[in-house]
Parts: sequence; C-alpha cells; structure tokens
Amino acid sequence: MSIRSGAPGDVIALIPAAGEARRLGPLPCSKELLAVGWHREGGALQPKVVTQYLLERLRGAGVRCAYLILRPGKWDIPAYLGDGAALAMRLGYLVMGPPYGSPYTLDQAYAFVAGRRIALGFPDILFEPADAYGRLLAHQERSGADVVLGLFPAQTPEKMDMVETDSRGRVREIHIKPRATALRLTWIIAVWTPAFTRFMHTYLAEILDEVRAGGYPHRERPREPYVGDVLRAAIRQGMVVETLRFEQGWCLDIGTPEDLDRAQRRFCGLPG
Repeated sequence: MSIRSGAPGDVIALIPAAGEARRLGPLPCSKELLAVGWHREGGALQPKVVTQYLLERLRGAGVRCAYLILRPGKWDIPAYLGDGAALAMRLGYLVMGPPYGSPYTLDQAYAFVAGRRIALGFPDILFEPADAYGRLLAHQERSGADVVLGLFPAQTPEKMDMVETDSRGRVREIHIKPRATALRLTWIIAVWTPAFTRFMHTYLAEILDEVRAGGYPHRERPREPYVGDVLRAAIRQGMVVETLRFEQGWCLDIGTPEDLDRAQRRFCGLPG
C-alpha cells in the first residue's frame, strides 16, 4: 500500500520511555503508567495513565503508528498498552541501545523509521492545545522545514531547553537548562523529516566513535548529549528548524512529586 507524501499516515511517532524516574522515588510501576485522571471504558470509569494523553494527541493528528523505546525491565508498559488496538493505534516496542542520553534512545528506531516523517513526544509531559501535533505537521508540510518545534510557556526554564527565534520563527539558538534567561518558551513536541533523522543518526555515530576511541568531539560539553544538542548541530549545518508558538497553551512535566500532584489535581478537578 502506498502512502501519500505529506499525509498523516506517513508519520511515525517516537516516544522515549527509558527513564528511571529517580526524582519520583520508589514507584509501583513505570512512570509512564502513572494514573492522571480517569476515563470511561465500556461504560466503566477507569484510571487514565499519563502516556494515554500523548497517544490521544497523536491520534487526533492522524498519527496511527508509534514506537515506544524502553530500557530493559520496563515490561509493564507493553503489558498495559499492548498493541495499541484499544487506542485505535499500532504500537511497537524497542529496547534502548547505548545508555548515552535520549538522542541515542531515539536513534534505536533508525532502521525502522529512516524514510518516514517523525512526531516526537515525551510520555511524561502533558500539554494543551489538543491539536498541537496537527498544526505542527501542517506547518512542516507547508514550509518544507527540516524540523518544526512546538513552543510552550516554560514554568521552570532552568530545567528545560529555552528557544530563541528570529522574526520569522526560525530557531536561532537553543539554550539548554540555562541558569538565568529572559526567554519564556520551551519546546516539548516536534515533527521532522527523514533528512533530520539521517543527520541525527550520523551525528550520534560520530560522537560514539570518538567516545569509544577515548576522545570526545565536543569538549565544551563533556556530558551525555540532549536532543537540543542535536538540534543545535543541525542548525549549524544549515538545516531549517522552525517553530510554532502555543503561548496560550500550557505544559506540565510530571517528573517530580510536586508536578505529579499538580497534574493529578488538574485532571481530577481538585483545588490547588
């Protein structure tokens, strides 16, 4: 079956789910399966796990296929979500390779997604508006940009990638976890073309070759690379990274007890 170029059906979602959730302390399940609110299934009220919000956002944009990339031991995620049929999606599961940061986790899917557009989402980040992915995909198709980032107001800039853009909305610089900044917007979702997937694969392979040889090609950043590092390198190589601003929207990372409590209160209709 051929898939029309530019249609939502040519998009595969990548969802990194390999984190250890150390900030949340001991958990009875993977962080991605923590209940945040409720939904009705067959007339019965059931817990709604945090990852379901992301999958619903993707499905609403016409994305029907997703790979979740896990670390060994997080088998409760595929056990709970299964093949995705209950969400009208097709879900696949990959196990992470080298534990060198989230870009390497994403690159584990390279052989499966090399020729497809990608929608990236983080399963522990809740956000509005619900149609954000559809708008990003439409913008990418119209503009031909290599990457389109969805920008949202940041509550904790020191923990996020803060994005500096020019007057056209193109990314000028990404400031990774700045100690202080006047910037207000961070990126939390993205869509990109096969060209960026290839770039990331090559960029990460070069870093890994240097590390295994005993060196490091980016000595000013002696740490595991972030996706923001790959985006910065792509911009330096001339790739076009554009943005859509959702300044009236919001995002919430449930990675700390305080933020998980905020999310549960928001989606359970509790005060606070």
